[in-house]
Amino acid sequence: MTTEIRTVVVLGAGTMGSQIAAVCALAGYGTSLVDISQDQLDRARTQLEQRLSRDVEKDRRTREDVDAAWDRLTLTTDRDAAAATADLVIEAAVEDLSVKRTIFSELDAVCPGHTLLVTNSSNIVSSRVADATARPDRVCNLHFFNPALVMACVEVVPHSGTAPETVDRMVSFVESLGKTPVRLKQEIPGFVANRLLGALRREALELYEAGIADFQDIDVAARTALGHPMGPFELMDLVGIDVVHLIRLAEYEQTGDPASLPAESIKAKYEAGDFGRKTGRGWYDYPES
Repeated sequence: MTTEIRTVVVLGAGTMGSQIAAVCALAGYGTSLVDISQDQLDRARTQLEQRLSRDVEKDRRTREDVDAAWDRLTLTTDRDAAAATADLVIEAAVEDLSVKRTIFSELDAVCPGHTLLVTNSSNIVSSRVADATARPDRVCNLHFFNPALVMACVEVVPHSGTAPETVDRMVSFVESLGKTPVRLKQEIPGFVANRLLGALRREALELYEAGIADFQDIDVAARTALGHPMGPFELMDLVGIDVVHLIRLAEYEQTGDPASLPAESIKAKYEAGDFGRKTGRGWYDYPES
């Protein structure tokens, strides 16, 4: 018999993980946000309080809904205690395969037999972590987009051993969050949306590095000619140039194709620590950060 999803655990209290947890709590799920760092959990709480309070002020949400979500949301460093009663675990930890495999193996040992284990990663496909568990049929990718509180799309991506029932349940779960599921038939690094974005980003970087146009003007073209809300360089600053760099390295690890390596301008900014909005400087400067 299929167990109804009532409790959700989100691992990793960074921007993505914390917002995914908030989305789940707002949708009525008992939710635990887990991180190994209490400081990170404290930052996540502060950022969510600020974000949700702004939503209330702008009439995007009601104060009653936000207060109810906080009643359903627990922030904790005790992963195993939270996982022991979870119906669904969403992993949103660092983009490191060895770390993810360890996490999935350890979760498999402490979670109930019915628990679904999914990863939010868009570049490390779930087949690379599923065999670290004894439940590969209940493992898949569930990919939210940044900022998860706003973005409607969630990609549901099975590996070859994912049970069709698991995919169906994840599609229904995404719909219950008020999001729009995009169901892939098979896994591929980057999935659909990020591969489309990646093609645009690669072309934008090639145009910039070839001296065809300044990055600011490339962004203007994307906004005013293509109707994009942000240009590719603005988007890199929002997502994090460190994230862009690491995703390209992970893709190279899987493909072995030198074309997958980060562009030189991305590598230079990564090595300089200029990651975008999070550090106050990327392609653009953010003095208020």
